[in-house]
Amino acid sequence: MTYEALLLEHQEHVAIVTLNRPRVLNALNAALLQELDEALQSLAGDSAVRVIVLRGAGGKAFAAGADIAELADADPVAGEALARRVQGIFARIGTLGKPIIACIDGYALGGGCELAMACTLRLANDAARLGQPEIKLGLIPGYGGSQRPPRLVGQGAALKMLLTGGMVDAAEAWRIGLVDEVVHGDSEALLQRAVELAQAIAAMSPIAVSAAMEAVRVGANLPLNEAVEVEASIFGRLCGTEDKREGTRAFLEKRAPVWTGR
Repeated sequence: MTYEALLLEHQEHVAIVTLNRPRVLNALNAALLQELDEALQSLAGDSAVRVIVLRGAGGKAFAAGADIAELADADPVAGEALARRVQGIFARIGTLGKPIIACIDGYALGGGCELAMACTLRLANDAARLGQPEIKLGLIPGYGGSQRPPRLVGQGAALKMLLTGGMVDAAEAWRIGLVDEVVHGDSEALLQRAVELAQAIAAMSPIAVSAAMEAVRVGANLPLNEAVEVEASIFGRLCGTEDKREGTRAFLEKRAPVWTGR
């Protein structure tokens, strides 16, 4: 497939998706979001792709937010419909079954920060600036930005971001747990590290990677005694897979496993 607002390339089992609206700092308009949803769903069905890296073009922003021109005239009905539509796209990111690593280079604000938080892992370089500035527009975040931050960084740090609309730099984002790693370098160094991490994950059984993500996602909002029941069920399911048989045989035979994803 070809896209107008995205770039797509492959490196072995890793797909690199680039938000490609650099003149507007990769602002998330309806067309870009639709293409992103379509691209990710296509990659989800591609067995050759095991991990996805998501980045922004231009070296100045991952995504600087929603397209305000599209938002300015929204009435209550249109506003709620927009929020629900984008929430659905971001929710599908979390259930795609394949890890998505966000490369945050420059600004990740508003919808851009919400998109990054929907990803599996977040890497940032020193230029990264993250925030939810919707309060300055007389709004709150509408794409999960009032709900994911408390789960990532706690209510205090989340409310500080939401109520002031201020930005946090890469060091502070790492300190509070908003990003998982800071790369000291430029855009290419950040991408190189993300691909390196992606390839390390891609070297594992894809069915086990997907199952690990499922266990964490489903168990996150359950009491511990119920969450470990989910874990046991998934563990048992994996015991019936070809990858489990291959992994245990390879370990005992002291060789590298060859995964099939079955």
